[in-house]
Amino acid sequence: MRGTASLVAVAILLLLAAIAALAPWLMPDQDGTAVRIAAAAIFVASYAALAIGKVPGLSIDRAGVALVGACLMVASGAMPLADAYKAVDFDTITLLLGMMIVVANLRLSGFFALATAWVARRAHRPPVLLAAIVAVSGLFSAFLVNDAICLVLAPLVVELTVGLRRNPLPYLLAVAMASNVGSTATITGNPQNIMIGSFSHIPYAAFAAALAPVALAGLVLTVVLLMLLYRSEFRGGDRLEPRLPRVRANRVLVLRALAATAVLVALFFAGQPPAKAAIVIGALLLLTRRVKSARVYAEIDWSLLLMFTGLFIIVAGAERVLLTSATVQDVGHWHLASVPVLSLLTAALSNLVSNVPAVLLLKPFVAALPDTATAWKVVAMASTLAGNFTMLGSIANLIVVEKAARRGIVIGFWDYFRVGAPLTVLTILLGTLWLMR
Repeated sequence: MRGTASLVAVAILLLLAAIAALAPWLMPDQDGTAVRIAAAAIFVASYAALAIGKVPGLSIDRAGVALVGACLMVASGAMPLADAYKAVDFDTITLLLGMMIVVANLRLSGFFALATAWVARRAHRPPVLLAAIVAVSGLFSAFLVNDAICLVLAPLVVELTVGLRRNPLPYLLAVAMASNVGSTATITGNPQNIMIGSFSHIPYAAFAAALAPVALAGLVLTVVLLMLLYRSEFRGGDRLEPRLPRVRANRVLVLRALAATAVLVALFFAGQPPAKAAIVIGALLLLTRRVKSARVYAEIDWSLLLMFTGLFIIVAGAERVLLTSATVQDVGHWHLASVPVLSLLTAALSNLVSNVPAVLLLKPFVAALPDTATAWKVVAMASTLAGNFTMLGSIANLIVVEKAARRGIVIGFWDYFRVGAPLTVLTILLGTLWLMR
């Protein structure tokens, strides 16, 4: 009943938003009241639909919601079309696109299958296998965008654990949770960090130095909690004897993709603009006779790029019409400069509307704080680690759940929550204390 009520509420909000968007065209608006009402209605309705993920009676997804919301902002007059173009942060879009091309080349070359097989042959005990999966998921997610890593690793881990006749649940949870935790470490770890890197201009190395220790400690906690809560899986001294199918990989392409990835990471730490480095390396990887470009394009999450574009315009439109200096000052009374307060607010907001919209919502208020560099690190840490609270907390979680379901493995809400909730609380507490030092 609650789900139905939520969907009906979203439908009503969207209807009101559509009516409000047309209001400036249907009535005189000398003082801009109609435009402000329209912007507020569009903003609230869009965020409500994004939080739930769908609209009743329609097949539209989050990307479509963001596009419709952006178009309504322009149609209502809250955001002129020329300003809408300027609102899109193309550094974020470019960096995401470049990273997706790099990950696509790694996957198509067979690298991830080779890495999984290598781990399986050397992990002779369940605890070792769990630790290895957490390490692989966390490490790759730190540099190569966690959503893409989950997309690749989840089916491989399903195949591996089913072949070993083990309970796949803790290992799949490890993929999702470790990807979220590991992605905290760098600017390129996840979509919200990519945005924060673009907004804050914090150097890649400085960002990693501040948050990599939190990610490392979080990965250790992930292993410990999963072993404690799935004791029956890890208590015995069973020796694993994997029967792995022959891995298909093109060694030339594997070496080429690995070399490109190494150069890319080196460029990040050398201080090159991440967006520039990612798109250049990604473009150069398309120069090959062995893989058709169309296969690479098929691996790119175009809907995610579309959602980001729409969100930039929705938030910019609301900020332009609704956000006043008095509002910023009022929010300033919440003591957002305090690391614990900002951390708690970010975590709560991330679970309410998802982490990417939460970061965009917080942007104008963080920009008004005296120490924006520390504030952005807090937002990056809390918004990312909050994704582990429930299985709906991040796109990475949903990818793992969906991939498991295709093989008949059900990851229930409680299965995720009983590990994810304590992990979220512990890691955010740890991250908060670390950034307060």
